[in-house]
Amino acid sequence: MPPPPEERGWLLDIALSRGEILLWILSVTGERRPLRAPFRPRFYLGAPARELSEIHEKITRMRLPCTLSLTEKRELAEDAPRPVLEIAVASPGAFDPVVVSIVRAFPGRALYNCDIDLPRLYLYETGLFPLAICRFTAGADGQVREILAEDSPFDPGWSTPPLRTMEMAVEEARTGAPGAFPGALRITVDGEVRILAGDEPDSLLETLATLLDREDPDLLLTDHGDDLIFPRLAHLMGKTGLTLPLNREEEGKTAGRRGGSFTSGGRTTHSAGAWILSGRWHIDRKNSFAYAECGLEGLLEQARVTRIPVQSLARSSTGTGITSMQIDRALSEGILVPWRKSEPEEFRSALDLLEGDRGGMVFVPRPALHDAVCELDFASMYPSIMKAFNISPETVDCPCCPENRVPGTGHTLCTRKEGLIPRVLSPLLEKRARYKELRESAPDPEEKRRYEQRQGALKWLLVVSFGYLGYKNARFGKVSAHECVTALGREVLLQAKEVAEEEGYALLHGIVDSLWLTKKEMTEEGCRELAGRISRKTGISISLEGLYRWLRFFPSKGRPGVAVSTCYAGVFQSGKIKVRGLACRRSDTPPFVRKVQEEILSRLSQARCRQEYLAIIPEAAALLDDALRALRDGEVRLPELVITKRLSKRPEDYQKASLIAIVAQERLSRGILTEPGQKIRYIITAGHDPDPASRARAWETFSPDHTCDREAYADLLVRSCAPLIEPPPS
Repeated sequence: MPPPPEERGWLLDIALSRGEILLWILSVTGERRPLRAPFRPRFYLGAPARELSEIHEKITRMRLPCTLSLTEKRELAEDAPRPVLEIAVASPGAFDPVVVSIVRAFPGRALYNCDIDLPRLYLYETGLFPLAICRFTAGADGQVREILAEDSPFDPGWSTPPLRTMEMAVEEARTGAPGAFPGALRITVDGEVRILAGDEPDSLLETLATLLDREDPDLLLTDHGDDLIFPRLAHLMGKTGLTLPLNREEEGKTAGRRGGSFTSGGRTTHSAGAWILSGRWHIDRKNSFAYAECGLEGLLEQARVTRIPVQSLARSSTGTGITSMQIDRALSEGILVPWRKSEPEEFRSALDLLEGDRGGMVFVPRPALHDAVCELDFASMYPSIMKAFNISPETVDCPCCPENRVPGTGHTLCTRKEGLIPRVLSPLLEKRARYKELRESAPDPEEKRRYEQRQGALKWLLVVSFGYLGYKNARFGKVSAHECVTALGREVLLQAKEVAEEEGYALLHGIVDSLWLTKKEMTEEGCRELAGRISRKTGISISLEGLYRWLRFFPSKGRPGVAVSTCYAGVFQSGKIKVRGLACRRSDTPPFVRKVQEEILSRLSQARCRQEYLAIIPEAAALLDDALRALRDGEVRLPELVITKRLSKRPEDYQKASLIAIVAQERLSRGILTEPGQKIRYIITAGHDPDPASRARAWETFSPDHTCDREAYADLLVRSCAPLIEPPPS
């Protein structure tokens, strides 16, 4: 029998199916093929060398479906490898039972590489990655004989495969009743829209099944698919007995995962769970941070470099992505990944902690309106510092380089060996810089958008790499490494300030990785030359963000003589408006208030200097007056006044009668469950009513019988817009 022919295609998806690794290939000929890939996952057991032979014999007598061999590996902080026992399991399906048996038989022994997601482990060990262009051969039985990636995850020239996409969303409706299917299901394919009535379950399911069979989409792109559409479809299928071909694999099972709430960085977030399909992607635009921030191109970019399957990555944190890259690099270099991080942080006094962990540098501005201002930004400052100064858990406080001290700390950094974290970050930094170059030179707007989304995706991975460096539960985290980064960040910003002042610039504001400077007769060319001098002085690249026509810093409510460092508005010479900290940037601002503030900003943006700004203030104030009149006269539609806020705790746990607590408890009384981290929408009905229950009402339950407190919204509007039209300090 002749050998199977060699084929080419994109690796569309990978999953663990019926105890085997299942690959979905989108071939260059347009065929969508499921292939079964042989894989013997391995993990490792560590013990003193004299005991490994005895452990080997005990495991052999256990007759587990695995093979054993002695080999040498090293942990991250070790310079030389040491003997460990390699346990190669016969199949992916047997992996977890074998690990459990070993844990029970040898409690307390060090285990490595045993809790890594198996599809990812397959990608790490084979060098494959999502959307890789592959050369492969497969038998008639669908078993992979050989498969190799032709491209690299760090190739900036990759192209998105020809995906077939179907969009699913629910028609706007305010119902929030448990189990309700709001309105109708809207299906979009190639711009053509179909509306499937929600009150006819049999017809809806039959029509949707026909569309799925006919279109055979590679991507189901939904709004609220994880928490509304798919759970409701599953309910309807159970009720009617009808089925939907959601999976391409005949025996594939739609994987549903319950949602949950968690707190990170002081913010409570709710995950809507996950509905993962086999053979095609399901991406919920409302349940994917990566998609929301970077679009589809950015999501696919992250999937390629992190080696995390697209559907999983869409529902994962960016920290999961950077951790995956660290594990990938560690495994490729023979570094063991501990099952449980066992390295405790060393004891330190409170004074040491206070001195070492001071965060980033901030030069607080004064409330003022300036013209002729330039903004300089360090590109990926902290990751660049981690690379330039070789900061990694194993390079901090190494015994071989006591002379290389970090300013402002008691720590030292190794100069003899490059750390794991810099090795992971280097290709990310280089690729992001390349995408920026391609974005600037791209002649086509669509091409510019594509490169912008891709570089944005890498930016988020780089941002999170710093946070995870100091996260105590991170696989490769160490608080002292985190402190070294912030200490060097402060040093770099101080050096940048000194260089700028030597060149005659005055510092208006500085925060962590950005500087705002002014100078008489300032030019773009001069600012770029300054950026070059700072880059050479610090060793960290800084670039010109832009020159402002005017820039305004707003006063703190508690301390009017001091500006809020993260609240400002300005207009670049190009006419682009930049705003931070104002109401129009907040997700809980009612649409009407956001719209009015943006209109005022747009009008003020026509000013070319401070004097023109002052002259336009009366016109901007008139816009506010018109908006207030329209609001009080009832000309503003109620949907424009809806406030959206995120619940920080369970409804019954609120003690004070804040508006969000009132609404959450109202919803609870009506049987509408809301978990911490979920968003709720409401209208202020009587903000100062003695009866707390009358002050606000959930948008889902709002009716024409209820009133709207227009004076409360007028007060909110004035508080949001007044800072822009108040005369600035001279």
